Order: sequence, then C-alpha cells, then structure tokens
Amino acid sequence: MDSLTQAALGAALGGATLGRQLGRKSLLAGAVVGSLPDLDVLIDYGDAVANVTYHRGFSHSLFVLTAVSLALAFAATRLGKRWAVTATIPALRWWLFFWLCLVTHPLLDSLTTYGTQLWWPLEVVSPSATPLVFIIDPVYTLVLLGALGVALWPSTTRSALQRAASAGLIISSLYLLAAMGAKSWVELRAQAALERIDMASAQVLVQPAPFSTLLWRVTAIKGDRHAEMLIGLLDGDTQPQVELFQRGAALEKAATSLASGQRLEWFAGPFLRYERLTTEGDTLLIATDLRLGFPGFHPFRFALARWQGDRWVALSPSRQLPMSAQQRPLGRLLARIISPQPRLCMGDYVAPRWHLATDTGVCAVHHSGQ
Repeated sequence: MDSLTQAALGAALGGATLGRQLGRKSLLAGAVVGSLPDLDVLIDYGDAVANVTYHRGFSHSLFVLTAVSLALAFAATRLGKRWAVTATIPALRWWLFFWLCLVTHPLLDSLTTYGTQLWWPLEVVSPSATPLVFIIDPVYTLVLLGALGVALWPSTTRSALQRAASAGLIISSLYLLAAMGAKSWVELRAQAALERIDMASAQVLVQPAPFSTLLWRVTAIKGDRHAEMLIGLLDGDTQPQVELFQRGAALEKAATSLASGQRLEWFAGPFLRYERLTTEGDTLLIATDLRLGFPGFHPFRFALARWQGDRWVALSPSRQLPMSAQQRPLGRLLARIISPQPRLCMGDYVAPRWHLATDTGVCAVHHSGQ
C-alpha cells in the first residue's frame, strides 16, 4: 500500500493501544513505526530485477519484525523507567504496540498484487499476494484518516481518542471483508467466462482495478494464451467480455535459464510475458510482469538478455524499460466502474501482434483496422 495509508494504519494502531497513556503522541509514534518496513526502498540491490523482487523482503518478514518489536519494546521499557512513563505502560503493552504497528504493514501489503515476502528468509515460499485492494484505495485510506481526524480534534479526550482510533480500525477491516466477498463473487463469474473459451484450468489472478473495489481485473494464463477481462459489481447481467492475447511462451525456456529470469519466475509465477525486441541494433529478450499495471502499460518490463551469435547472453545488470503504451485509458477505466457499456477493449492499448481475439467480437472490427 502507499505510504500515507501505512502511516495512517500505524497511527490508528498507536491510538488504539497507547492512546490512553500517551494521547496524541501515540498517533505520531504509530505512524512512524508503521512506516519503518518501507525503508528498504533506499537499498540498491544492483539491478532492475533485484530491486523489484527484493523489495518487501527482509524488512517485511514476520520473523524479522517480531524480533525487532521485542527489541524496541525492551528499549522503550528501559527508557520509560528513566522518563517515568512505564508506571502506566507495562512492557507487554509496549511490545503489543510495536508488534501490531510493524506486522500489520506487510500483512496489508500482502492484500495487494505485488508480492510480499512474509516468510523471509524461507525463499522456497513464493511472495504472498491475496489481492483485495489496489495499492491506493481511497475508501480504505479515508476511513482511517477520518478516524484520526476525530482523534486529533482539540477537545477529544484520551479515552475518546482511543475509541476513535479503534473505530477506524474496525470499519476499515470491515471494508476489507466486503472486498473479500466481492472478489469471491467475481471469481465465480470469471470461471464461467473462462469455461466458454476452454480455459477453465488456467491459472487465474483476480485483483481490483485502480482505486476501487467496484471493478475487478481478471488475468488467466494457460500455455501461450493470456486472457483478460474486467468484471464490475455494477455490471448487472452483462456477460463478461474476455480478450485473448499471446504470451510469448516460446521464449520462456530461454528466459528461465537466466538467473534474472528465474528470479522473476519465482516472484511473478506464470504471469509473465516474453518478447524478442530489436532496438538500436540490439535484439533483447524482454520479460513483462502482467500482474501489475494494465494491458499496454505494464510498468515492470525488463531486458534480461541480448542475442549474440546464436544464443542469449545475460545482461548484467538487467534493465527496466519504460511502459509501452502511448495512451493512458484511466478516464475510460474509471467510467467502466459505473457501466459495462460502452465496452472497454484492453487490446486497444497493446501492439496488434499481441492481441488474438475477443470472445464477444466487440473489439474485432476496431483491431482489424490496425
């Protein structure tokens, strides 16, 4: 999640656990502690693939953060004795404050699409990603900020501050539960649509579209076929439109023979597209993470290798490439939340060679003219 949301979550937890003892200082302390795991963005791991796949690593590990919370609680207890604070804050409550502020950060991150390595250093376990919210979700964030606004009101007592922070946590958690229910409903509709195109056994990722849980993006991978659809909670009985793309699976073996390709495979699983791109006299092997972004402007595209003679030679370090689309369909995407008509054709934003078909035929005429 974005930094503002993580700070707001930490502040609400600070108020709920230490609000009676520290008052408004608990909100500031919680915001600071809840933001600490993201300091790993300051680390340069050496190349583009490493920087992406090692982010949300050790600093988001439940093992590491639990150990850090114990150390911070010990330090706070010792300092509190010097400052005469621990008479009202026992060591166990200090630990609960630090532990909740730290571990809820990666747990919330794991509810987005970008993988979170909750079990680092156990890299045999893939990064956790159970998408219920987009990385920026205004509803979730505003609920927390509203509660903090009440807590910071000049006339709010310490006990009322604690109640306001707790209410924000409860309401925001109920929002996540509602998102879970919405996702389950979308999964049922998506499965029926995939059965129509003989992709019922595909590996499927269901995630919210940008900024809202009212519209969901479904990505399915089966061999060289890559299916995409948008399903909205306000669609009524409109049948989901499935668009098919090719994935460049013929290059997958070459990519995964490289260390950077293996790392991406571990990080993104099957949701990768491969292509051979000739630019400025070089022929490059490109891998794109299909989970993040939107068809046509996926931000995580990597040049993994260069063709030399009769083989691929790894690029060291690998390079991250700019997004490929010239158009930005954000306005049409937001309009799609309200109504399934007119159809939003994701193939409009990709190179024609990638787009195979649309099961409803709605986009066929448009693409035949490209």
